[in-house]
Amino acid sequence: MKKLAAVAAVAVICLAFASCSDQGGAPRKTELTTFEERASYALGLDVASSLLRSGAEVDADLFMQGFRDTLEGHTPLMTQTEVRTVLQEFSNTMREQAMAKMQEEAEANLATGAEFLEANKVKDGVHTTVTGLQYMIMEEGTGPKPTSDSTVSVHYTGTLIDGTQFDSSVDRGQPATFPVGGVIPGWTEALQLMSVGSKYKLFIPAELAYGERGSPPAIPPNSTLIFDVELLEITE
Repeated sequence: MKKLAAVAAVAVICLAFASCSDQGGAPRKTELTTFEERASYALGLDVASSLLRSGAEVDADLFMQGFRDTLEGHTPLMTQTEVRTVLQEFSNTMREQAMAKMQEEAEANLATGAEFLEANKVKDGVHTTVTGLQYMIMEEGTGPKPTSDSTVSVHYTGTLIDGTQFDSSVDRGQPATFPVGGVIPGWTEALQLMSVGSKYKLFIPAELAYGERGSPPAIPPNSTLIFDVELLEITE
């Protein structure tokens, strides 16, 4: 519903900017020379992009007919009551389709993650805990180990199992500081295994990460995650 409302809001702005009442048969422009032209075109691109991202199947000709009928004052083919009813049905359908797609993706990711972890656990240097967390010790530190009540400073890089990077304190050039007990379960467990100065590679099953919900848009549902973690210090 939020996506639909966003599209509608942009369309209203388009109506305010666009002056297409005399462009019914105008040829396709290849150059934008005024601010009004650039704004109108940019808003049109934004509306179309929103519709594409939502996965909506829209008849472009009828979309434009409805747009022009409103702008040019023609009698619409639907009453306002019919419009509200159809848009509500449209919103419900889009939500159901999105939920079904998410469920399908979640099931596929869970199976892919399980297969990956099954193959990974027999590799040299990989340790597996009773919870299913897997880790490799890249460098063992000599400092103290944090507890679940500690606050720590770390550098990390997180990727999906296909290698897609979704976050990195290293790239930001700024270590992350947070309570050990305030992060995903896989991190909470792993950090308590690490001594300050250690570098571990973590392989975290979905149930110890973000689960079925994922962390949109970067982390899909039921994703197994890989982290390179360096424990810099215990700050509290």
